[in-house]
Amino acid sequence: MTGAPLPTDEYARLLDLAHYEVLDTPQEEAFDRITRLAAHLLGTPVALINFVDQYRQWGKSAVGLNDSTAPRQHSFCAWTILQSGPMVVEDATEDPRFKDNPQVTGDPHIHMYAGAPLITPAGHRIGSLCVTDDRPHPLTATDLRALQDLADLVVSELELRARTIYLERELQAQTHRSEELKAGLDQAHVLEGVTQLIDLDLTPEEMTVAASSLLGEALAADHTCLIVFEGDGLRVRAAHYHPRIPKENWDLSQHVPDWPFSLTNGMRDLEQPFYLDDYAAHPGALAAMVAVGVKQIAWLPLGTRDNTTSLLMAVRMDNSEATRWRNRDRTLLEAAGRSVRSALDRRLQMTVAHQEARIDVLTGTLNRRALDEDLAQFESRGLPFTLGLLDLDGLKVINDQQGHAQGDRLLQVFAQALTEGAGINTQVYRVGGDEFVVLGETCETQIQHAVDAAVLAARQVVPLQGASLGTVLSTEGQGNALLALADERMYVAKRQAALVGQH
Repeated sequence: MTGAPLPTDEYARLLDLAHYEVLDTPQEEAFDRITRLAAHLLGTPVALINFVDQYRQWGKSAVGLNDSTAPRQHSFCAWTILQSGPMVVEDATEDPRFKDNPQVTGDPHIHMYAGAPLITPAGHRIGSLCVTDDRPHPLTATDLRALQDLADLVVSELELRARTIYLERELQAQTHRSEELKAGLDQAHVLEGVTQLIDLDLTPEEMTVAASSLLGEALAADHTCLIVFEGDGLRVRAAHYHPRIPKENWDLSQHVPDWPFSLTNGMRDLEQPFYLDDYAAHPGALAAMVAVGVKQIAWLPLGTRDNTTSLLMAVRMDNSEATRWRNRDRTLLEAAGRSVRSALDRRLQMTVAHQEARIDVLTGTLNRRALDEDLAQFESRGLPFTLGLLDLDGLKVINDQQGHAQGDRLLQVFAQALTEGAGINTQVYRVGGDEFVVLGETCETQIQHAVDAAVLAARQVVPLQGASLGTVLSTEGQGNALLALADERMYVAKRQAALVGQH
């Protein structure tokens, strides 16, 4: 038995065969129809569609045999692909190429073989459509022409099949691109929503929780929350629950006592986003979280401000359609994280700037701007308060005689003592060169005691003459009218003090 030599275009032929992606695929009716027709037209018990691979003959369709796969050195079809037209072996038992072939000496006992090459549009012969019989079976030229026509139909089916595969992949790619585009637009809307939150009248924490809620929906997360680290502890603010997760059955806050020992607690100093696709497999996973079905978790650091560190945490359960944190999920989370961090930093800068704008630089007390804001807030709350307006007596003389540096030192000492004496629910404001206001949930007597103590403290620096005080209750007016009434009473007190001094 002699194996067929390799065609001169073997390398290109194998590439052309691979192009059709047909090897090792299931049976297909389009090809089975052709083998049935070949067996019927040529009157043979066996008809086959075989492809000649590098080391084997592989059968795509067979009539009369269960399987035609064989080593290439035993393949009749390996000889067929060496010629451009049908190859006929009338008696394989007498042909020196095949008489010792296992397919001749054993099943299926081939006596007659006729094969037409499968010639691709590129001109490569990649296999054959063949018929066999276990007894003599003469074939006419018409039979061989029909066999070649059917072989050409096999190639047409291969071309149609390859084109269909290509179009299906193109459709899948277009669908994927459309989905990615839609996801990109959805993410853009989410980021726009996060940006718009900056302009709302929300606290930094409320703004972050709202951003977490927007992200939860876009990420198909079952739960998102804000983790806030304060001191040695932490607290959880839920932002988003997927409708399919009953909140009463799955609430992160119920597991907070366990969190000092959890993976999340170890994220306190996290600087980069951290993603887990299999939470249960991590050694730091909480058994209670695994038990309720937590599968994927993403942690997004939002930074530390005013000794408070915050993280955004997104969770997917084990029944989530998404099996991992995809690139687009990570891109959205990290872009949103940058937006939130930037917003929080700007909000902090604005808060600091606002607070600094409310402070009197010389004394460290609040200033007139702060008084206007706080007085309006007190009045909007509708709670009772007392306001005291006072003026230092004799400060001009001290400035003239001892210099402004000594006068400034007097103001600083007086302001500090007045603040300490006013109490925790009361604020002190410097509203003029030597004028102060005391405002809070206090009484006239408490304010008077604080002023007297501040005068005594100031006299340790210079001999301050005293301070005149006028007080009003919140029920006596509003805004500037209330201040004007206090000012009027302060001047009454000043005149009375001057009369007492004359006597």
